[in-house]
Amino acid sequence: MRSWLAGLWGGKPAVVEPAGPRDAAALAAIHGASFRRGWGEDEFERMLTERNTLVHRLRMGRKIIGFSVSRIAADEAEILSIAVTGTHRGRGLSNALLLTHLGHLAGRGIRTVFLEVEENNQPARRLYQRAGFSVVGRRERYYQQSGGEALNALLMRRDLS
Repeated sequence: MRSWLAGLWGGKPAVVEPAGPRDAAALAAIHGASFRRGWGEDEFERMLTERNTLVHRLRMGRKIIGFSVSRIAADEAEILSIAVTGTHRGRGLSNALLLTHLGHLAGRGIRTVFLEVEENNQPARRLYQRAGFSVVGRRERYYQQSGGEALNALLMRRDLS
């Protein structure tokens, strides 16, 4: 599925499409560069083969520059992770990726989507709020930092129907 932002900045079009097992290494590399505790290639391989997991990749040309991962249970889903490479942030690509991913979840009959986000992560919070998510709870000391500090997580929700 082509992103509605395709070619907006004169480069190659950004494409959001289903990810496959061959993408595991690229997804793990992006996750590792984006989060303190990155998921390994084997974790992505497992998720990419599970029937209750939906994974999209964001591709520009032949290069994977982002991804989104959700786990599905009945008519609910939880976004487990979404990331775009550092050099491609700030262009609206994560918004296009997220909205496309949500559209596919809705197409599978998902009615409600949840996620957790670090309370201090303002760019992610803005992304989710623009996409219609609202804060419904807080998890104290949910994220452990490398220096031992624990940060709070906000639980966010969006209804798709």
